[in-house]
Amino acid sequence: MKKYSYIGIAFIILIFGIYAIPKIVNKLKTPKLVTIAKVPAFEFTNQDGKLISNSFYEEKVWVVEFFFTTCPTICPIMTESMLKIQNEFYGNAYFGIASFSINPKNDTPKILKEYAKTHGATLKNWNYLTGEQAKIYELANTGFTLYAGEDSNAEGGFEHSGMFALVDKKGNIRSRLDEYGNPIAFYDGLDPKGVQQIKEDIKILLKE
Repeated sequence: MKKYSYIGIAFIILIFGIYAIPKIVNKLKTPKLVTIAKVPAFEFTNQDGKLISNSFYEEKVWVVEFFFTTCPTICPIMTESMLKIQNEFYGNAYFGIASFSINPKNDTPKILKEYAKTHGATLKNWNYLTGEQAKIYELANTGFTLYAGEDSNAEGGFEHSGMFALVDKKGNIRSRLDEYGNPIAFYDGLDPKGVQQIKEDIKILLKE
């Protein structure tokens, strides 16, 4: 009887190995990050009054958001999420953040500097950027395909995406694939899951 029991157990283990091990291995694999698009050239003024262009982020992995300082809805959540990302990679010279204001008429360098100070945005490579509104909107809507626009009916007078874009050291927008093999394109800055995903993928790009 024992002999047959051992055979049965061995058979079960074999079947388990055939079906379970490949799944475990796939989970342990480094996620593949695909290229979505190239970040177009830009030049805007940061919170210190300095002109910042694409060249600032060369050889850096960086995260992009579009926001405005007086936003009463999703921006505070986005800022908290971005601070978590900042703290994860604090002190890493090859990591940066770019926060583009979609209300540049109000968000002057002085106001952006105060906003950064108030919220604890102290990362050396974190630029709060302002400039010509039309150019910022073109960068958001065409360059990144992250919606930004004025809307008198929206709280705060503007509408924008709560998603973050991830950019590699060569200036390419990158993202992981979903469970169906499709690019997610962007990371949800309003969802802890999205924040965790982008932190994981930043680590991958930093090693490239």
